[in-house]
Amino acid sequence: MLCFLIFNVIRGDTAQVIGGIWVSPEQIETLRGQMGLNNNIFIRYFDWLGNFIKGNAGISYSFRGESVSSLILQRLPVTLTLSLLSLFFIIIISFSFSLLTVKKEGGIIDTIANFLTAAGISTPGFFLGLLFIFIFGFIFKIFVPGNFINYSENFFGFLGYLIFPALAIAIPSSAILIKFLRSSLFTELQSDYARTARSKGANRFYVLFHHVLKNSLLPAITMLGMIIAEVFSGSIIIEQVFSIPGIGRLLIAAINSRDYPLIQALMIYCSSLVVIANMLADIALMFIDPRIRIAKDIR
Repeated sequence: MLCFLIFNVIRGDTAQVIGGIWVSPEQIETLRGQMGLNNNIFIRYFDWLGNFIKGNAGISYSFRGESVSSLILQRLPVTLTLSLLSLFFIIIISFSFSLLTVKKEGGIIDTIANFLTAAGISTPGFFLGLLFIFIFGFIFKIFVPGNFINYSENFFGFLGYLIFPALAIAIPSSAILIKFLRSSLFTELQSDYARTARSKGANRFYVLFHHVLKNSLLPAITMLGMIIAEVFSGSIIIEQVFSIPGIGRLLIAAINSRDYPLIQALMIYCSSLVVIANMLADIALMFIDPRIRIAKDIR
């Protein structure tokens, strides 16, 4: 509802944007009537909502009358593949880096790790994307910038093109997750049960993998749920930088042309992913930490 109201109160006329500057006022008024823009804003909202509940997301204003559902379904495999690849890199980078660098808090390795994570958090994804294009596209010529390969033509070429965009998304998110996970690992390593296990003769890595890691995952999984929601919602800027025809570029095109039915559907897609990702994170926490299940049963 808020999204619908915001895009309807800002300046600009959708009919004028679609019709162009050479269309007469009479033609613009006719177009507004055909699009239902002359109706009351609340009538338009409830008309749209009723159709959406029935499974009809409407017709796009700017894509030659194509249905909103078909437009999203055409681009959804690209964004989902990019998101899954980014998530794979996030998990591999963050967990391996955190476990390998947790040796001594305040030591040289810890200082270097803190510097790298701070650099990763501070570096925007679009800058990494431009850097990858310059280094690996223009200098080493590993891929051709802007030459997107469709998955229907060459699936492995499609995956190869998405590697660097996925890394541009993954590195800043990995740095955030590393910060949370390393802090949790250091805290758990100093706890009583970890010291007791070490006093009984267990080495540091045995204690880390068999005792500490499971308890350290709790704050990391909460943060991972937020990262998953962000990644799967579509990295708009990265898709623009690498010319990837995904959900992000579709959303930008819809906003520029004031394509309200398409914007509404994409906003629901993004917000639903946020809800689902956080729900899955809560479910994962219940399986990992029995105390959460016990507290739930007590309530």
